[in-house]
Amino acid sequence: MTAQTFLITGAASGIGFGIAKSMGLKGHQVIITDINQQRVDEALTELKKNGVSASGYPLDVTSSKDLDNLMASLNGVRIDVLVNNAGIQHVSRLEDFPMDKWQLILDVLLVGPTRSCQRMLPKMRAQGFGRIINIGSIHGLVASPFKSAYVAAKHGLIGFSKVIALETADTDITINTICPAYVKTALVEKQIADQAKQHGMSEADVIDKIMLEPMPKKSFIDIEEIAHTVEFLASKNARNMTGQALVLDGGWTVK
Repeated sequence: MTAQTFLITGAASGIGFGIAKSMGLKGHQVIITDINQQRVDEALTELKKNGVSASGYPLDVTSSKDLDNLMASLNGVRIDVLVNNAGIQHVSRLEDFPMDKWQLILDVLLVGPTRSCQRMLPKMRAQGFGRIINIGSIHGLVASPFKSAYVAAKHGLIGFSKVIALETADTDITINTICPAYVKTALVEKQIADQAKQHGMSEADVIDKIMLEPMPKKSFIDIEEIAHTVEFLASKNARNMTGQALVLDGGWTVK
């Protein structure tokens, strides 16, 4: 695979960091962003320790000003692959769900990728190539209680991607959404505690009876599985795969 430049949001930790590391170790140029400059700097230090060529910028995906600053910094830099990964979560029944938190989740998970795509598409059109890869969720396809904002946003992301796939069908640009079941990240670790509280059960029971119970394979998804899927979607071999939701769910949705 020819070396490409990947721009990854929410890449200072978790899935985003794992994708950045994996792509960098394969010889690609990596540009990471995250909401906090200190976290970006720490992630860059860790990546460079592993021999990854990377640069990084602070980015709040809900901020037009931050996106303006990023685009100005990237002026003249070719971006082959945009990975929309930034995410947050809040677990609560709707009656108790703070509406400002509900709105923020939509702004980060759905409006954020929309803003990024809107800014990046002209560059991709001008160069005649682009890959947009959204890190979605199994919750873009199914629902779980106490996650109304997250489920709504992830469902919306798949619909958004289908529209952009149609709007970019005239050029070598694709957009797809990777939908993993639970990945053992800091975000999921917090969910375990939150769900234990909401359901009135132990954290071990949350893992066994809520997170892994729907999965015939009974296993968390590994970040490397997601990274390899990103690598395929970024390749020329995936040029006719667009508007799709690629499901990594251990059999969750086949039942």
